[in-house]
Amino acid sequence: MTFKTIHSYEELASDLQQHSHQFLLLYKGLSHNSDCAVGNLEKVDHANSGFLKADVSKVRDIHTKFGIGSVPTLLEFENEKLKNVVKGCQTVEYYNTILNQKNIDRSATGNKKQTKRVKVYSTQTCPWCTRVKEYLRSQNIRFTDIDVSKNQSAADAMVAKSGQRGVPQTDINGRMVIGFDKNKIDTLLDIK
Repeated sequence: MTFKTIHSYEELASDLQQHSHQFLLLYKGLSHNSDCAVGNLEKVDHANSGFLKADVSKVRDIHTKFGIGSVPTLLEFENEKLKNVVKGCQTVEYYNTILNQKNIDRSATGNKKQTKRVKVYSTQTCPWCTRVKEYLRSQNIRFTDIDVSKNQSAADAMVAKSGQRGVPQTDINGRMVIGFDKNKIDTLLDIK
């Protein structure tokens, strides 16, 4: 896969208007984790979407628009709206799963397996949050990582849903899992 380098939020907005499905990698040049993400994404075979990248040390107006505080971060856009956020350097296999998810869901057998909406409410300093996210990645489950220490409205929404303030909390299609309850996560995600 090849990337188009963009230099401003305005350029991103223009690209999003031209393409219904886009991915944007926010990275920092000469960073080990960012180099890892770029290298692994370059190995992914996917031609159905546009791929953009922006170096946050040079482009300063994109990550702030989407509340991104760490890089590398892969953003997925559909019809100009942010659909998914994947933080950190992931394996080639994990990126393949993310990028080819639509093809999996619309299988040739005609089965329309509904994709589960998964959100993990976490903080950067929470070890159990890391365990939940690592487990979901090991099962190739796509999820949105929401850092409640940086997003007060998301923290309020989490408390409104569950009545609990602690993290991790995992929202699976509207059902809340408090802590790292592997059995409940497996049940809600149909993991055997």
